[in-house]
Amino acid sequence: MTTRELHEMTAAALSAGFAARTVSPVDVATALLDRIAAHDGKLNAFCLIDRETSLVQARASAKRWEAGKPLSPLDGVPVAVKDLLLTDGWPTLRGSLTVDASGPWNVDAPAVARLREAGAVLIGKTTTPEFGWKGVTDSPLTGISRNPWNPDKTPGGSSGGSAAALAARFCPLALGTDGGGSIRMPAHFTGTYGLKPSFGRVPAWPLSLFGTLAHVGPMARTVTDAAMLLDIIARPDSRDWYALPPEDGFADGLGDSVRGKRIAFSPRLGWAPVVDPEVEALVALAADRFIELGAHVEAVDPPGGDPTDTFRTLWWVGAATVLKDIPPDQRAMVDPGLRAIAGEGAAIPLADYLAATQARGAYGSAMRQFMEDYDFLLTPSVATPAFDAGQLSPYADDGNAWLGWTPFSYPFNLTQQPAASINCGFTAAGLPVGLQIVGRMFDDRGVLAASRAYERSNPLHERPPPGH
Repeated sequence: MTTRELHEMTAAALSAGFAARTVSPVDVATALLDRIAAHDGKLNAFCLIDRETSLVQARASAKRWEAGKPLSPLDGVPVAVKDLLLTDGWPTLRGSLTVDASGPWNVDAPAVARLREAGAVLIGKTTTPEFGWKGVTDSPLTGISRNPWNPDKTPGGSSGGSAAALAARFCPLALGTDGGGSIRMPAHFTGTYGLKPSFGRVPAWPLSLFGTLAHVGPMARTVTDAAMLLDIIARPDSRDWYALPPEDGFADGLGDSVRGKRIAFSPRLGWAPVVDPEVEALVALAADRFIELGAHVEAVDPPGGDPTDTFRTLWWVGAATVLKDIPPDQRAMVDPGLRAIAGEGAAIPLADYLAATQARGAYGSAMRQFMEDYDFLLTPSVATPAFDAGQLSPYADDGNAWLGWTPFSYPFNLTQQPAASINCGFTAAGLPVGLQIVGRMFDDRGVLAASRAYERSNPLHERPPPGH
């Protein structure tokens, strides 16, 4: 196969090729590493590449396939790891100049450990804003990451490096984290697929300093690939005391239709102040597509009102927690925006924080009751297409940092429901737009099936960015 064919192949196609011995894990890893070396200088998706270690893993995988003893369907498939997830042998610097690169780095986060057990090839670590605090990807340590669809634009964040790597065909799979939309926002901006699973579905350790808002999930170019990755990373890990009972088979049943499903469509959640007209129009067309697929779609807003103040309180206090152990003489090296919200978070009274946790519970309860009447909720993934790289927001400063353009994502970190972003079209400028599909709590399988039904009807994942 040519190098171009290799970098375009999905994880499912690679797995089938390895089994048929028409594709070699070594050839695939070599082709992708060469591609990263040639093109990532323009995008800055990766903050660490360890070519020889990745090739050692690929050679071991090739021997297992040759012996007919692969460890999993993803044995030999390259996966990028977001640099918030601990990785044995590689530093996890979290986009910060304050983290000691000397380590020790001798333990894997649960999702990374499951990938090793499955024989996946870790292709490198991807960029993140400092400690994952914001919805775009730039940091004092790694600089600005860029969008393959237009390098002048942001890929979103905080899993922006993973999303850019996927869109640029540097890898077929990536791990992301999502504390306020950090999987779904970059999926929207880059035309890729990202799933924030139900909280606890993918074990996480150590617990994020942003608490139970933060999820770990799969990112890919196709729904099937994301489901295959979820099958691996959702396996149990006793270090996470929040973890759900083990479940697998997410890649099974993706042929299920949405015929007869009850779907709520809310283009503004009843309160989002500003939504780009092109985003709104493309998401409305996507909702109509579900009607064509046989679903019952109703325009209705969920209850609970605007949870921005609730999320802001919890996130700002989390930011203060992130910085509290950084020595004062190092704080000048921290992203000024993070320092600003951490300072505000440190000043929030305990009573206000406890009130926010109560408000979160009420909001989550109202949403779960609402979802008793619907299988899924459709919304835009983000209120705007990708904006200029290096900016925190396309809007004037409103004191809410990145929350103004992300009204559709962080509500479902509060509620912990599964939610995915899938490409539903392109603006006149050629920038991707994402449709968010929200499911009932614990129904990750349903969200994947609904995503796959839409993807089959509108296979936009087959369109690469210009020049890629």
